Amino acid sequence: MVSVFGAIFYILTFLSVYVQVFFLVTFLENRKKIVTRKGKIKLANYPAVTIIVPCWNEENTIYKTVNSLLNMNYPQDKLHIFLIDDGSTDNTWEVIKTFQNYPNIQTFHKENGGKHTALNLGIDNLKTDFTGCLDADSVADKESIVRIMSYFEKDSSIMAVAPSIIVTDAKSIIQHAQKAEYYMAVYVKKMLGFLGAIHVTPGPLTIFKREVFDNLGNYHHAHNTEDMEIAYRMQKNHYKIEQCNDAYVYTNTPPTVKKLYKQRLRWIYGFINNTIDYRGVLMQKKYGNFSLFTVPSGIVSIFAASYLFFRAMYFLVENAYQKIIQYNTVGFNITNSSFTFDPFFINTQTFIFIAIVLYSLVIFSMILGRRIAQDRWSVSINMFYFFFIYSIIAPFWLLKAIYNTIVSKKPSWR
Repeated sequence: MVSVFGAIFYILTFLSVYVQVFFLVTFLENRKKIVTRKGKIKLANYPAVTIIVPCWNEENTIYKTVNSLLNMNYPQDKLHIFLIDDGSTDNTWEVIKTFQNYPNIQTFHKENGGKHTALNLGIDNLKTDFTGCLDADSVADKESIVRIMSYFEKDSSIMAVAPSIIVTDAKSIIQHAQKAEYYMAVYVKKMLGFLGAIHVTPGPLTIFKREVFDNLGNYHHAHNTEDMEIAYRMQKNHYKIEQCNDAYVYTNTPPTVKKLYKQRLRWIYGFINNTIDYRGVLMQKKYGNFSLFTVPSGIVSIFAASYLFFRAMYFLVENAYQKIIQYNTVGFNITNSSFTFDPFFINTQTFIFIAIVLYSLVIFSMILGRRIAQDRWSVSINMFYFFFIYSIIAPFWLLKAIYNTIVSKKPSWR
């Protein structure tokens, strides 16, 4: 007879596999629609676009970020750039001032109020029908904006388009693990785009129609995840969000476990609390796959990872306890018998096969992510880094985010 804990394990594992299979089926149904364009493309019209670059203590990265926009394959008289210093305490403002003589650049300096306030200052000064944000630690590919704008040209019902975010300058093992994760995110977001269920419009170069903010209002603080909250708000109001897989933004990622932990704690805390704020849309058919699939699958992932962590810890402690009893009973004994392989002793429990299937699907999603983004098929050691590192540390930021939510403790930005 299966115990309650065993039943919970199988249910959560089944749901995790179901999510991956659902993504795979979505890919197989839509694979012919995925195109990775090479070289330059042309639009029938080039609408004016304003890119807002919010900065806080980014003196080492802001110069590259702005130059990537100035080198964009988009008419410079149609590309407006707002550089907004959100009360930096380093030399960010001094670097920003070096761009003040460019005709398409406006600079702003304000007291520190958080990223959403910097973005809102830019929105309040908009004169164009399209706008986006580019984080000051990211660099945009020169073809990214024109490729994103081609989606708006193709489908007038689209209200926002997100790019593919690729990890650049990966040096530490932690960053290489994130590189594999970001490729998987490209795949997931593209599939969610097909499902009409994207739940984050990321800071690195998501472009919106201005009417999104005219109709729904400006950014909110949103638990330091304003890019997630605006997507929730758009989904609640049936605004269409797409993902442009061949528009690349190259971003720096946390190089250490400590910095990665802080970032992911903020992200997961934001997901939990934005979901609580928008709990009225959950499992409501009128909000589509966002309500019926995306948010529930995120909730399942958090509970599954947390439960599996506790289950693994329980078995480790139990096994250690049994070894101690064995040692106290018969002492420490090393047999001289040689090892021989016998397939009879292979563990054939169902969950072993389920785990193999689940891990295989995750690996496949990483491979597909790179294929969708860069038209390349490859397997890399980064995938091993991902599984090894995230299996150990991810449960800690998940559990901490749950704890912080319960005690109403907000995580820091950095």
